[in-house]
Amino acid sequence: MEPAILVFLFAAGIAAGFIDSIAGGGGLIALPALLSTGLPPQIALGTNKLQGTFGTATAAISFTRKGMVNLKECGFGILTTFIGAMSGSWLIQYLSSEFISKLVPFLLLGVLIYTVLSKNLGISTTKARISRMFYYLIFGLGLGFYDGFFGPGTGAFWTASLVAFSGYTMTKAVGVTKVMNFTSNIVALAVFIAAGNVYYTAGLVMACGQILGARLGSGLAIKKGVGFIRPVFIMVVVATTIRLIWENYQT
Repeated sequence: MEPAILVFLFAAGIAAGFIDSIAGGGGLIALPALLSTGLPPQIALGTNKLQGTFGTATAAISFTRKGMVNLKECGFGILTTFIGAMSGSWLIQYLSSEFISKLVPFLLLGVLIYTVLSKNLGISTTKARISRMFYYLIFGLGLGFYDGFFGPGTGAFWTASLVAFSGYTMTKAVGVTKVMNFTSNIVALAVFIAAGNVYYTAGLVMACGQILGARLGSGLAIKKGVGFIRPVFIMVVVATTIRLIWENYQT
């Protein structure tokens, strides 16, 4: 690739890492940037998983170091997410994702409506509605599978469900989301690498940008809390929903 294109991808990585570390949705920036360089879709998807893995890892480490995430509490969730992502990324090799890609925008719309109407959502810790083990059994397997199978909106589903069912503040929910996103991303990345669908030069250049953006974004999210995360989260969910409806329902 030309140096100018690599500079463009580095900048896109910074922007994607920044947004993704706060509210998810970094793929809205990263994947179109990769596709605009002329990469085939399969390679663009695999390269996006490579650079995204670095961003989610950086954000997860930042939230953990600041005490927003307890990895011991996440252990069972990491296991179920790993199993789900492995199953989903394997199944996508044989099945079409057309049905689920058409369904997801409406699920995201439900997340958006719930978040907007619940004005106090995620401001303070509340009582969990279900046990942690049961939550991770359902959502770890389900969202891990979804991220391996298709992907867009996974972060929004994780954050919203952690707030709604586990009683987390939005800041803590975003931190745990990054841990789970990293788990499913690295599983999917392994599948893309095995299939030879990763362009390492572009992916590693974007990864450098992702690391920088994720450090900046996670730092702001921790410092400013839910008052900063909530509007960014809503904007990302809106943008993701519009993009998916446009891609899957235009005639």
